[in-house]
Amino acid sequence: MRYARFHEVDWAHWTPVERATLLFVLRDGQILLIHKKRGLGVGKLNGPGGRLEPGETPLAAALRETQEEICITPTGVAVAGELLFQFVDGFSIHGYVFTATGFEGEPRETAEAIPVWAPTDALPYHRMWADDRVWMPLLLQGKKFNARFLFDGDLLLGCDVDLLV
Repeated sequence: MRYARFHEVDWAHWTPVERATLLFVLRDGQILLIHKKRGLGVGKLNGPGGRLEPGETPLAAALRETQEEICITPTGVAVAGELLFQFVDGFSIHGYVFTATGFEGEPRETAEAIPVWAPTDALPYHRMWADDRVWMPLLLQGKKFNARFLFDGDLLLGCDVDLLV
């Protein structure tokens, strides 16, 4: 199904095409991002993450993807929120977002990504997805959230965010 406006999406009965994860290490006033080298969002800064494999939990996928993309094992992992992305062309993703307070190993570049530390008080939003400006401040404040977004390619057409108690 194709959508032109945010209110046209039946979020109550919405089913994603894909399920994926994002994981952000927060340490000493910085956040560990990746420069995506391939796949959805290539060229953008984002958190390590990726699609869930069959039978995999979101947490297991977040840990696996972070290990594969930047060669570290996150520690002190916590749930931050969920992101529902609908694209006007019909593609959709249910994203599970996690934070971590530490990690084992040393972040390294791989075929997937280049690790990038950014100060949490000066995030490079101009190099990130447009929705990050909406929910990333909540993540940095330690607030849990559920959010819904409608995109036309890279263009954010609409959104709605719920804070969780």
